[in-house]
Amino acid sequence: MTFPSTIAHGGALAIAIKTYGGEKHNWIDLSTGINPVPPSLPKIAMPVWQALPDSDLMDGCLAAARQFYGFSPLAEVVAAPGIQALIQLLPHLRNGAKAAILGPTYGEYAHVFQQLGSGCRIISSIDDVSAKEVIIIVNPNNPDGRIVDPGQLMALAEKQAQTEGLLIVDEAFSDMMPELSVANHAGTRGLLVLKSFGKFFGLAGLRLGFAAGCAEDISILQERLGPWAVSGPALAAGAACYADAKSSTKIFRSVLHRSNRQRAVLSGAGLKVIADVGLFHLIEHDKASVISNHLARCHILTRIFADNPLWLRIGLCKNAAERERLADALQSCLRTL
Repeated sequence: MTFPSTIAHGGALAIAIKTYGGEKHNWIDLSTGINPVPPSLPKIAMPVWQALPDSDLMDGCLAAARQFYGFSPLAEVVAAPGIQALIQLLPHLRNGAKAAILGPTYGEYAHVFQQLGSGCRIISSIDDVSAKEVIIIVNPNNPDGRIVDPGQLMALAEKQAQTEGLLIVDEAFSDMMPELSVANHAGTRGLLVLKSFGKFFGLAGLRLGFAAGCAEDISILQERLGPWAVSGPALAAGAACYADAKSSTKIFRSVLHRSNRQRAVLSGAGLKVIADVGLFHLIEHDKASVISNHLARCHILTRIFADNPLWLRIGLCKNAAERERLADALQSCLRTL
């Protein structure tokens, strides 16, 4: 299998504007899986902006994240400037090992192991793994919403521990499906769990993510990240958001409400929704690229996939007005197909 040298991602709004025109404030960016209605940022004291992040900021953020995600007391946890920064370091955890990636999934995993590791292969089943491999599973998966039962994941992690292999579970989209998480098993040998702050809280620009695992693996990541990898303001904001249980519950309910309303819009337009993980919907249609192009001309940005021309991923609208714009644009497009 040939892997691309660069990976396309959502969020390229500036490029869309150059292509289709319009002003940024008139566009609806539905190309990512980021909560469009973030909580209010906490007030951050000026010294936090001025100084290098001290250990108290890091300790506070890690403690809050540990509580929020339910990491096992046995787990070591490291903070990074987003999951992507951690992905770049994963080949160093098992030098010489190839990666087996349950696909299709987020393209950066294959890209990194092809560029920096010992290569990789895309597997279609968790039964198709070998000893000492680095197995990577995104659960729930981006973009097709595939789900792997937590019991299966833990059985696989146990097998990996016995062969000095590693199972990496990316739970970037699990906040809306907490029952899928294996975070409470982090610290078990053979298992590494990745968590994203920005998607659920809608603050992806802060660049904050976490890895939880056994001491040996986390120490490698920590050393590779180096000092001050995460900014003081990001640590302070993350700690405040994680600690506000009332706000988190409100966010969960808000995302669920928006997701249900938007799914009704998509189904009402006659589209087939094949995945719904709360923060995005995946549509299957034989004219997916035509629909995406029409929406872009209406200044609504969505995400298509070069490796699957039937797929169209649509992130969440932030309010009823945006849903109405989406519904109108879809109806005008689908009438012509």
